[in-house]
Amino acid sequence: MRNIVAFPLLGLAVILQSAVVSQVKLLSGYADLPLIVLTAWALQKHVKSAWHWAILLCVMLGFVSGLPWVIQVVGYAAVVYFAQTLQRRVWQAPLLAMFSATFTGTLLMQLLSFGTLRLLGAPFAFGDVMGLITLPSLLLNMLLAIPVYTFMRDLAHWVYPAEEYE
Repeated sequence: MRNIVAFPLLGLAVILQSAVVSQVKLLSGYADLPLIVLTAWALQKHVKSAWHWAILLCVMLGFVSGLPWVIQVVGYAAVVYFAQTLQRRVWQAPLLAMFSATFTGTLLMQLLSFGTLRLLGAPFAFGDVMGLITLPSLLLNMLLAIPVYTFMRDLAHWVYPAEEYE
């Protein structure tokens, strides 16, 4: 029953990403709101449903994204794995873990996207992609990381109340 909150929240994140966030560009890069939401959820202490959220997010993004769905599955699964590993090891500094996971997840998704588009025949130069898309996207993701982490922490406390674990 706790996983039911994922449907409206991830649906809203995907809609906001495709309608609003992708229009706020810095050079040619834009923030990846679903990635940040998934990362922040996976970093919460008592959350056990991060893998479910990743699968649901990949299904939702499969309908709106032009990339093959396999790229999103690999990327978001790696992000959840990395975030949960950080959550177990860097438990005293959650914002440091959020920044690290956001940084790594953004680079991974950008590299996977670049590699896929190159294989499909897009004539992108690696230096241009890094300078005009990846670094601005990284900056925008880092700016969104703190408010999204705070919101997801509050949501996790609401979905997983503390008295159940004491």
